[in-house]
Amino acid sequence: MNERVLILGAAGRDFHVFNTVYRDDPDAVVVAFTAQQIPHIEDRRYPPELAGPRYPDGIPIRPEADLEAIIRKEGVTRCVMAYSDVSHEYVMHMASRVNAAGPDFEIGGAERTMLRSTKPVVAVCAARTGSGKSQTSRAVASILREAGLRVSVVRHPMPYGDLVKQAVQRFGGEDDLVRYEATIEEREEYEPHIANGSAVFAGVDYEGILRAAEAEADVVLWDGGNNDTSFFRTDVYITVVDPHRPGHELRYYPGETNLRLADVVLVNKVQTADPAAVEQVMANAKEVNPGAMVIRAASPMVPDDAGVLKGRRVLAIEDGPTVTHGGMKYGAGMLGAQAAGATEIVDPRPFLVGELKDTFARYPDVGPVLPAMGYGQQQVADLEATLRKAAEGGVEAVAIGTPIDLARLVKIPVPHTRVRYSLDVLGKPDLHDALAPILSKAGKAAAD
Repeated sequence: MNERVLILGAAGRDFHVFNTVYRDDPDAVVVAFTAQQIPHIEDRRYPPELAGPRYPDGIPIRPEADLEAIIRKEGVTRCVMAYSDVSHEYVMHMASRVNAAGPDFEIGGAERTMLRSTKPVVAVCAARTGSGKSQTSRAVASILREAGLRVSVVRHPMPYGDLVKQAVQRFGGEDDLVRYEATIEEREEYEPHIANGSAVFAGVDYEGILRAAEAEADVVLWDGGNNDTSFFRTDVYITVVDPHRPGHELRYYPGETNLRLADVVLVNKVQTADPAAVEQVMANAKEVNPGAMVIRAASPMVPDDAGVLKGRRVLAIEDGPTVTHGGMKYGAGMLGAQAAGATEIVDPRPFLVGELKDTFARYPDVGPVLPAMGYGQQQVADLEATLRKAAEGGVEAVAIGTPIDLARLVKIPVPHTRVRYSLDVLGKPDLHDALAPILSKAGKAAAD
């Protein structure tokens, strides 16, 4: 009797698990995916064009809230955990729900879904969403290019639209972002890499994505999403940890897995964190992964125009995932505004419109900042309407902490400026030391 499998996901790793483990497995039938964390992804289908000949009608995507009902209706015998950045406690609550309903609960091993590349691979992963993967990835890409290497960036999946059209995507400029109708969340990850000179590959079918990236590169750079593990086997595995959330590196799934897998642990944001928290994070890393190289780094935040924020009542717009399911109460926008001399950080709650009200109801612990939610046109419209109400309510300026040029997508009715952040590695060892295995190979190849 075939296993009847339900994959628990959020439009990312779940599809990758299906593609690499179950699509061609004659002893298992995937009856559905569930959807969590990301709005508007439930009640779709994983299309037959991607699901393969064993699934001529595709595979339904159902709300995770219907978990027990799906198990009963479909005779599910195994549920597979396939999304990221949830607490260990949350994972075991899910396991308890599943086990009480009857099926086995499975967490697949990290290496089971890692594809093998023909090129060297550097992975940048994290203990939590918002730890600083993006600036670390950009710094890694710059070092590799300075060594004369061509770099392709492969980004963790965010396929929120037409999955067939998004199977294999390449983002080299604004035209590609428009052509693929990239959401704000996608732009937050792709735009900084493009501005840094890297083409970004992403989508659904990571076998095809990897082969496309390899064709343009000497080195493939995996830029992880949330705190997910790498989809590729790596030559250098870098895990970024955040001392603003000390202890989370041991309490979140699969962030702890990333910490234990790491060749290099990069302790970020040390310039703004409590020194005791920095020491706690470093001690935790040493305890569970004593062989890893440990790098200390700062992420300096600099407003494009600090004068826009000085002496004003400021609304801070932050990277959405970081302050929602990432659990951060603030980000670069708020910190940059405070450093610039804002008289007040204005809480956006009195001005919320539409789906942004739902976001704050779902994540009540968000700080006095506005997540740049933009998973669809309605959320973008609600964000713009919220900014209008905020301006009418006395907000005098906006600090944009999300790493995109938000003003190109949303009308901001008051003076505004971007707060940019980069990576500043402190002392030795540094990223050149971390990348030595790949840089030395590059040097030998150049000499030959």
